Amino acid sequence: MNSIITFEDFAKIDLRVGTIIEVSDFPEAHNPAYQLTIDFGDLGNKKSSAQITSLYKKEDLLNRQIVAVVNFPIKQIAKFMSECLVLGAVEGKRVILLNPENKVENGSIVS
Repeated sequence: MNSIITFEDFAKIDLRVGTIIEVSDFPEAHNPAYQLTIDFGDLGNKKSSAQITSLYKKEDLLNRQIVAVVNFPIKQIAKFMSECLVLGAVEGKRVILLNPENKVENGSIVS
């Protein structure tokens, strides 16, 4: 377990639900990854790099809802600017995406 944080620390993290609207290969990435464009409703579209190629095909990701952190600073990965962090459960080298059980509005807050 990592160090204990306060509720105030957790409250700073902006977790939102979005829908993947575009998936591209990312051959420049150090580890196999996709470039995703995600619709977060009123927050607009954000891009992310995700190392999820071992479990997910591009066509299976389109229109899939995910959970992401949307208030991290932009991070450059190769020549790509990642604007959010898609969340998943990590099992070894596999990442299983987190998603709502039922469809919800894009941009919905996760708490």
